[in-house]
Amino acid sequence: MKKLAVLLSIPLLLLSCGNNEEGKSIEELIESENLPEIRARKTELSKEQSDLTQKLDKLDQAIDRLDKTRRLDLVMIQEINDTLFKHYAEVQGDVATDENIVVYAEFSGILQDLRVKEGERVNKGEVLAKIDDGGLSSELAQLETQATLAKTTFERQKRLWEQNIGSEMQYLEAKTNYESMQNSVNRLKSQLDKTIVRAPFSGIIDEILTEEGEVVNPGQSQLVRLVSLKNMYVEADVPEGYLNKINKGTEVLVEISSLGREFEGEVKRVSNTINPNNRSFSIQVAVPNENGMLKPNQIATLKLNDYTAENAVIIPENALLKNAQGESVVFILQEKEEGEDNIGIAKRQIVKTGYTYNNKIEITSGLETGETLIVEGAKNLRDGQEVKIRN
Repeated sequence: MKKLAVLLSIPLLLLSCGNNEEGKSIEELIESENLPEIRARKTELSKEQSDLTQKLDKLDQAIDRLDKTRRLDLVMIQEINDTLFKHYAEVQGDVATDENIVVYAEFSGILQDLRVKEGERVNKGEVLAKIDDGGLSSELAQLETQATLAKTTFERQKRLWEQNIGSEMQYLEAKTNYESMQNSVNRLKSQLDKTIVRAPFSGIIDEILTEEGEVVNPGQSQLVRLVSLKNMYVEADVPEGYLNKINKGTEVLVEISSLGREFEGEVKRVSNTINPNNRSFSIQVAVPNENGMLKPNQIATLKLNDYTAENAVIIPENALLKNAQGESVVFILQEKEEGEDNIGIAKRQIVKTGYTYNNKIEITSGLETGETLIVEGAKNLRDGQEVKIRN
């Protein structure tokens, strides 16, 4: 009702000032199109309106003080305490693993024996497939027989040479022949070993890429895709501006929206170069995957802890207001010297703010621990107004 009275009184004031000293009404003044006179009239009326508003405020304060039947604005309060405040910057990333590879053939021949199926779990070193060796096994057997004979001949010549029997040339020829045969055996064994395809690490056969009976070639034919879901990480690009805030070991919250889960992790690697295309640097964050729910290429949100303040003053973001000058304002509650319980005085204070995160805002100056903050109901309050505490 008080606000309505103010609004009704303003038109009356303007009407009462409708004529200036020369007797011109507002309409006549506008029709005259005399800009200096119009501006002067506006300034005069604005000053009268401001004076009237101040008088009305004083009357309202007196009414609030004297009227015991008035209805006070209800507010909710919260005591200010210092706390640990962490701010997080959010970036998008993808789940990845270094143990996600395609196993290629290392020998040319027919894929003779494929021993695994899709979805099967295998251990490191386990045989996945065999490639037809094209007669290498028989050739190796012959070489091993020759190498055994060469070894016997060499050992015999060596004993004779140690007894000063026979020539040095015979001894050296036997030694050279044995070593040459042994090298041939080892080289053939190495080639034959390439016909056996083994798992380079423990994981799951994600896909069979070549069927039995197909001809495969080294470095060209893809046999199977092997994936391990143990050592998972999230890779993301971070804007260049965070370079001095994000380091190895920085705390990170990893949110996987498709799973509805959030993990705690830390940065395990920070790249040493800036991508010139998007002015960013890449990071990797290790994440646990005990139940195997994480999959490569899943989308993840990384919340990087780029700012931490101990003993910070934190308030709800909705308790912060702005005045006409654009300053940040809050209302604190002061106790009355005498009066009813749950009745206090709202005191306006200008504050300076820091980081905002998760609907909380850091106050860097203007509030002290132990003060009582009005967190709800402050929007329409004025400085010095009596309020009733709802909580």
